[in-house]
Amino acid sequence: MAKSKSANTPSGPRKGAGRKADRRRPSTVIAGYLFLAPALIFYAVFELWPIIQTAWYSFYDWNGIDASTFVGIDNYIKVFTDPKLIGSIGHAFFLIIFFSILPIVLGLITAALIKDIKHKAASTFAQVCLFLPRVIPGAAAGVAWTWMLADDGTVNQILRGLGLDGATHTWLGDQTTALSAVGIIGFWLQLGFCIVLLLSGIGAIDVSLYEAASLDGAGWWRQLFAITIPGLRGQLSVCLTMTVVAALASFDVVFMSTQGGPGYSTMVPGVQVYQLAFTQSRVGLASALAIVLMVLVLLVVGPLQRLVQGKGE
Repeated sequence: MAKSKSANTPSGPRKGAGRKADRRRPSTVIAGYLFLAPALIFYAVFELWPIIQTAWYSFYDWNGIDASTFVGIDNYIKVFTDPKLIGSIGHAFFLIIFFSILPIVLGLITAALIKDIKHKAASTFAQVCLFLPRVIPGAAAGVAWTWMLADDGTVNQILRGLGLDGATHTWLGDQTTALSAVGIIGFWLQLGFCIVLLLSGIGAIDVSLYEAASLDGAGWWRQLFAITIPGLRGQLSVCLTMTVVAALASFDVVFMSTQGGPGYSTMVPGVQVYQLAFTQSRVGLASALAIVLMVLVLLVVGPLQRLVQGKGE
C-alpha cells in the first residue's frame, strides 16, 4: 500500500529539469547578446563615436588640418553670444511652425475628412497624391521650389494670371519673406507624412465609437476632439517628434534654396555648422554648435512627447 500511495502521489518539478533550465539560461543570454552585437557595434561606430569626437573637438580651436589649441568652453560662449549663431537657432525654432504645427493640424483635419470618403478608390488616390511630396528628396524639393518662387516662377505667373500683379514677390530674395518661403517648402514636404500616419491611426479606432457619437447628436468637430484626437495619441507623438526634429535639424531644403541667405535671414544651425566647418575651417566652433543643437532637440522633443502622451492618459 505504501508503494502504491507513493506512486500515486503527484510529484513536483524534477530537480534535474530545473538544473538543465538553469544551465540553459546563461547560454540563452549570451546568444541574445551575440545577435545584438552587430547592431550595437554599428551604432557605436557610426553614431556614438562621432558624437564623442564632436564633443571633444568642441573644446578646441582647430582648422581641421593644423595642430589644435585647447580653448575650454570658449566655443560654447561664442555660440550663445554671437548674434548670427543665436539667430540661426531662432530661425530653426521659427520653422517649427511650418514644419510641425501646420502639417499636424491640417494633416489631422485632412485625414479626418478622407476617413469620411465612402469610395475606397477615391480615398486611396487622395492618400497617394498627398504622400508624393514625402517621397521627393528635400534637396530636389528645394531646387524645384526655388524655380517656382523665382521672380518669373510658377507662383508669380499664377498671381499675374489672376490679375494680382501687386502680390507678386521675389519670395526667396527678400529678407522679410525668405524664411517663411523656406517654411512653406518644409510644410509641403511634411504634410503628406502626417496625413498618411494619422490615417493609419484613424483606421484603428473602433467605428462603433463614431456611430454612438452620431446617435448622441455629436457633430463632426465634436467627434474630432472627443474621439479622433484621443485615439491618435501615439501617432501624434510620432508626427510631433519627426517634424520638430526635421525643423531644428533642417539642412537640405535651406541649403539648396537659399544657402542661408539673403544675408543671414534663413540661416539655420545645420547650414551654419556646414559653413563653419568646411568653408571657414572653424571645426571647433562648428562642433560646439552641433552639440548645442543636439541638446536643444532632446530638450524640446522629450517634454513634447510626454505632453502629447499624457493628455490621453
